[in-house]
Amino acid sequence: MNCRFCKKSVHTRFVDLGSAPPSNAYLASDTTPEQWCPLRVLVCENCWLVQTEDFAARDQLFTPDYAYFSSFSKSWLAHAHSFQHAITTRLKLNRNSHVIEVAANDGYLLQYFKAVGIPCLGIEPTASTAQAAQGKGIEVIEAFFGETLGRKLATQGRSADLIVANNVLAHAPDINDFTRGFAALLKPQGVSTFEFPSLRNLVANNQFDTIYHEHFSYLSLTSAQTIFAANGLHIFDVEDIPTHGGSLRVYAQRTDSGTQAETQRLHDSLRQESELSNSSFYQDFQTGVEKVKNDLLSFLIAQKNAGKSVAAYGAAAKGSTLLNYAGIKPDLISFVYDANPSKQQKFMPGSRIPIRPPALLSQHKPDWVIIFPWNIANEIMQQEQQIRNWGGHFLVAIPELKVFP
Repeated sequence: MNCRFCKKSVHTRFVDLGSAPPSNAYLASDTTPEQWCPLRVLVCENCWLVQTEDFAARDQLFTPDYAYFSSFSKSWLAHAHSFQHAITTRLKLNRNSHVIEVAANDGYLLQYFKAVGIPCLGIEPTASTAQAAQGKGIEVIEAFFGETLGRKLATQGRSADLIVANNVLAHAPDINDFTRGFAALLKPQGVSTFEFPSLRNLVANNQFDTIYHEHFSYLSLTSAQTIFAANGLHIFDVEDIPTHGGSLRVYAQRTDSGTQAETQRLHDSLRQESELSNSSFYQDFQTGVEKVKNDLLSFLIAQKNAGKSVAAYGAAAKGSTLLNYAGIKPDLISFVYDANPSKQQKFMPGSRIPIRPPALLSQHKPDWVIIFPWNIANEIMQQEQQIRNWGGHFLVAIPELKVFP
């Protein structure tokens, strides 16, 4: 394949996770047919963008009944509210400003700008989440974002002082067109912020379960800077943030008109990433991935032989990747519990493990509960403390098998 950014031929393997169906394509029944595609990730040694091989189009992945709703995580809502307050202060946003969020999901963030009277607009291609945002009184355009839409909105006088893009840059199959959209839609002195999981943390903490077809790219600050510079944006600041197991929040402005000075922490972060521009950095990742799979399978088989029941919590895309790579089926994990009603009474993609509401935990009383969204493990354990009342235990599989006391 050719690199989705620089178009050079890409051959270097990062990781091979076999094959899997789309990770958020939950099944209505355990007999629903599925399309499986290879799940391989390669590294471009020209621009160092890490990327999934192209086997599924975005329309197949981000469907009208898309089931990921951001507002089901209280910690993520707190993160969004904190960001709204901080960026409003930093950019001196007010009732005369205009804020746009690309991939606004269910309005988890824009609701806080709306609450303080700052005009805002959401752009969201999935009807299910867009309707949820509209139900909160937020204007939403149901469309995929790119340069054409960015220019159209700008000509309509809807340019933005701030454009937010949280955990969506990796979802863009045409990352050049996507990035140009921000340059087209920003006001001359406007700012865009992008949050995305850090590739460096992904490797350091063995976070291979964040790899799935919906993620076309796996980004470092270095690769993001290169992509942005080629498409009219200039990164001037970066923050390390704890979300999703370690993410970056980058601040960018228009190359032709931005006046923000580059920060020292941007320079420091780029220096720290120097090792990512070397193929040796990526060579041993597959070995660590295979160890996680083998350790988890050994644990599950041991519990089954001992007559213990194992369930999981959180029907997240992370869980789909882990289950399908390890070949786990309902004989080893009986249920996945999830608070999102749009997932309940359905089945996990590929593994076909039933998804049930958390209210049934006390009826089933599993001995072990594997938390798939390990990034919010503390939040889940606090919510479901009842599991410990019958002697149940929590554990995670990433970055390594760990049982919580």
